[in-house]
Amino acid sequence: MTTPLPTTMQAFVIDPQNHEDNPLDNGALITNHPLPTIPNEKYALVKILRAGICNTDLEILQGYMGFGGILGHEFVGKVIQLHPTASQSLHDQWIGQRVCGDINIGCCNFSSDHDSSESSNNDTSSTSSCRVCNNKFNYNQSNSQMSRNHCPNRTVIGILNQNGTFAEYISLPLSNLHVVHESIPDEIAVFAEPLAAACRVVEQGLVQFRYSDDGEECRGGDRVAILGDGKLGLCIAEILGREYLLAQQKQQQQHQNGGGGGIAPHAPILFGKHEHKLDLVSDSGVQRRLVKECYTDEMTQEEVVSPHHANQYDVVIDSTGNPNGLTLAMTLCRPMGRLVLKSTCAAGVKGFNSAPIVIDELNVVGSRCGPIDRALELLEGNSTEGVAENGVVVSAPLRMEKYITESFPLSRVRDALECAAKKSTMKVQLVMAD
Repeated sequence: MTTPLPTTMQAFVIDPQNHEDNPLDNGALITNHPLPTIPNEKYALVKILRAGICNTDLEILQGYMGFGGILGHEFVGKVIQLHPTASQSLHDQWIGQRVCGDINIGCCNFSSDHDSSESSNNDTSSTSSCRVCNNKFNYNQSNSQMSRNHCPNRTVIGILNQNGTFAEYISLPLSNLHVVHESIPDEIAVFAEPLAAACRVVEQGLVQFRYSDDGEECRGGDRVAILGDGKLGLCIAEILGREYLLAQQKQQQQHQNGGGGGIAPHAPILFGKHEHKLDLVSDSGVQRRLVKECYTDEMTQEEVVSPHHANQYDVVIDSTGNPNGLTLAMTLCRPMGRLVLKSTCAAGVKGFNSAPIVIDELNVVGSRCGPIDRALELLEGNSTEGVAENGVVVSAPLRMEKYITESFPLSRVRDALECAAKKSTMKVQLVMAD
């Protein structure tokens, strides 16, 4: 006999009207928050097992996006209920599955009676599918990426007009859900969303470690600098390190097979402030440098970037979460190079000087949410990453447990947020009660 669901749940809720000196006071744990509803047959009720805290959550507490509602967007959960009109085949497919999810919800999932109370107090989303969701712009193969990230009417879990994952339950579209393989523990599956954001750099084709003119002879590819040794920067280093090692392996195989192989690819370089954090990616394939090495030893009023690094990189990825990181990124990037922005800064950039972007004709590219399915493949270790002479090369799973600093029950969410805000902290997770 099925145990009846409760009518209320615990949830950490932000009040957008609060502007307290301590940002943590802008939210509170509510013990009798109403259980989310399942608005239509496209949705499922998911019981949250674990949720991750990221820098975006901390910025939202400071007022970023003006969000009000349940905080959080990284999670792993279990599908426990579908809409009454859902087919038996959907029940067979989804009930009991462990899942992670895309954080953007396109308007193609909204019902005609879309209830803004399920998201936030100022939801103005259209109730009909937009041209992005319906592929009216003929994006073809890229449409899945467009609809995943760029529906103009989208809501975003725990960020924009949609309740998040710091709660015991959440209601999400089935199209947003990705099944987690049984070999991936809950505490590792939570990394799917931030790891997918790192995978987005590859999905966008922003970095090439080897160039090929004729399919055989290759020359060295992009010189890549990654700025920031926070959680996102380290995830990017893990992903691009693997891409580099794969390119290196292919080059070596080609050389062994008498094909020349061309010039070896350049290893990406991760610049950070903390040696103990840089050490976490010592086996990833990236080179690690303290960011102070980017500057000269000259005693001047402003730091001067060393000529060994200024304008030396084809691609610079800023994941510092710090407005000053953008200034350094522009300086490191060569003329007509590519500047990739992965950070959102609630504080903004005061006195920002865009002249280097114009003068050096830099290509500035934003990079946001990525493919959850690819991230889960990497966590499982069953992703096909190349073909060797003797068959398929299968990667080992990414080991993400080294990034977990501490886990807290949802009842101690404030303690968890305080821990996450410390500079020495990596990843903090919330564990929901059974």
